[in-house]
Amino acid sequence: MTDIDPITLSVLAGRMEQIADEMDATLFRAAFNPIIAEAHDASHGLYHATTGDTLVQGKSGLPIFVGVMSFAVQAVIGKAAKDGDLADGDIYIFNDAHIGGTHLSDMRLVRPYYRDGKLFCYLASVGHWHDVGGAVPGNYNPAATEVFQEAFVLPPVKLARAGKINQDIIDILLRNTRLPQSAMGDLNGQLGALDLGIKRMDELLDEYGADTVSAALDALGHRAEALMRSELQDLPDGRWEAADFLDNDGITDEPLLIKVALEIADDKMTLDFTGSADQCAGPVNIALPTTVATAYVAVKHIFPGLPANAGVMRPIDVVVPENSLLSAKFPAPTGGYTETILRMIDVVFSAFAKVAPTSVVANAYGTINALSIAGKRSNGQPWVMFSFYGGGHGGSVETDGLNHGNAPISTATIPPMEILEAAYPVMFRTWGLRPDSAGHGAHRGGVGAVYEIEVLEENGAEAFLFGERGRFAPKGIAEGSDGAMNVFTYEQEEGWETPPLASKIRGIKLLQGQAVRLETPGGGGYGPSAERSAAAIAQDVHRGLVSEEAADQVYGITWREVTS
Repeated sequence: MTDIDPITLSVLAGRMEQIADEMDATLFRAAFNPIIAEAHDASHGLYHATTGDTLVQGKSGLPIFVGVMSFAVQAVIGKAAKDGDLADGDIYIFNDAHIGGTHLSDMRLVRPYYRDGKLFCYLASVGHWHDVGGAVPGNYNPAATEVFQEAFVLPPVKLARAGKINQDIIDILLRNTRLPQSAMGDLNGQLGALDLGIKRMDELLDEYGADTVSAALDALGHRAEALMRSELQDLPDGRWEAADFLDNDGITDEPLLIKVALEIADDKMTLDFTGSADQCAGPVNIALPTTVATAYVAVKHIFPGLPANAGVMRPIDVVVPENSLLSAKFPAPTGGYTETILRMIDVVFSAFAKVAPTSVVANAYGTINALSIAGKRSNGQPWVMFSFYGGGHGGSVETDGLNHGNAPISTATIPPMEILEAAYPVMFRTWGLRPDSAGHGAHRGGVGAVYEIEVLEENGAEAFLFGERGRFAPKGIAEGSDGAMNVFTYEQEEGWETPPLASKIRGIKLLQGQAVRLETPGGGGYGPSAERSAAAIAQDVHRGLVSEEAADQVYGITWREVTS
C-alpha cells in the first residue's frame, strides 16, 4: 500500500467528499419531484470495488442511505460476478428494498468506475421517486400486506450496457408510475449526477494517481475505525437495555415492541435487538440492510465527529433476530420503514443515556407522518401530493430541543408550503407551532407543528396517512418528561373524525373544501423540570410555546415573578 502523508490525506478526503456533494447538488437541481428537489431525499457516494463498503458520502444526502447503499452496491457486485459481464459504462438500476434496504420508492443507480481498464470503485445514486405504482399514490400504503401492494418491484438490472442506455427498461419504469414525467426527470437527474461523478473522479486521479487515491481511501477507513475504538474505550464496560413500541402495523391494532441491549466491552460495542417483535403483516417491517444502516445512523448521532465511512462500524456488532420485523423476508411489506427506524434510534438513544446521558438527546418526535393527498384535475390529469412533516426534537444537556425540525434519520428539509400550494390544488389553512407539545425538563423538548390542509380541486381527493407516535409518546431522558403524541383528524360531512388505528389510514374521501389536520409530537425533555430556570419558563410562555396553565401545573407559579 502506498504511504500517504497526513496533509495529502486531508486534502484527498475533502476532494472526494466534494465529489459526492456535487453529485447531490446536481440531482437536487435537476429533479422534478419536490421530495428530491426541495426535501433532498437522496444521496450519493463512493463505494469499495470488491466489498461495496461505503468509502465517502456527501454531507447533503440522507444519513440512512450511507449504510443501505453499501448493501445495494454489494447486490450489484454479486449480480455482476454471477453474470460475468461487468463493463465500463454499465449502470444498474433497482428499487428492491429487501436487497438494497429502505423502501420501494427509493430508486438506486449503481455505476462501476474504471481507471486504465481496471475497476477502481463504484459510484451510486439513490433518490425517492414521487410514485412507483402500487395501490396508493406516493407508495405509503398503510394497509399493505406484501410489497406488491406498495409499488412496482424492480430487481437489479442493467439500465446501460457499456454506455448504451436500454430504452426498454425506461419504458417499463414509465409505464409503472402515475407520474411518468416526474420519474423521467428524476432518472435523468440521477444519470447526470453519475456522469459528473465519473468526470470528477477522472480529474482527481489525473492529478494524484490511482495508487495515492486508493491509499487515501484505505487510510480513511482505518482512521475511522481507530477513532471509534478510542471513543468506546473511554466509556464504562457494561450492558444496558431500552424498549419502546410502534402503535401497530396498520393491519392489526396491537403494539409492536422494539428492544435493544447495548453492551460495551473495551473497544467494542454490541447492539442486540433480540426480543423485538416478530415479522408482522403490515408495512412497518424492515429488511436486514435497513436495520444495520439504522444502527450506523444512531452511532453517528452519538459520535458526530467521526467520518462517514464503513470503518466506523468495524468495532460494532449488530445482532438482529431471525424472523423479526427488523429482518423481514421478501415479500413482506416495508413501505413504512421510516417509522420503524426512528423507533430504533429512539431505543438506542434511551439505552445510551444510561451509559453517558450527556452524549445523547431525548427522543425526537418519532414519525415522518407520510401524508399523501391525490386525485384528478378537471382536465383528467392525475396529481399526487406526497410529503412528510416535522415535529419537535429532544432536549439535551446543553439546550432545548429544536422546534419543528425534520427527522433525525435525515438531513432533508420539509418542502415549503409555497412550493406545495403552487404544485398542487391544496391550501394550507394552518402551518404553525403546536403549543404544549414538548416534554418538560431542565431543557424542554422542541414543540411540534400543526398543519391543516384543504382540498381545492373540484373533483375532490383521497388522502392516505402513514404515521406513528399516536399511542406512545416520545420519551424524555435523565428525568425529563415525554412529549405530546401525534394527532391526526380529517374533515367529513358529519364533522371531524379520527382514524381507528390512530396513526395510519387509507382512502379518506375528501370533497372540495374539506381538509386534513396533523398535530405532530414534540420532543422529550431532558433533566428534572425543577432545574429549569424561571426566566426560561417565562420566555416559553411569552413566545406561546407553553401555556400559562401548563407552566403553572408543571413548574409551579414562581416563574411569574420574572414577568411581574
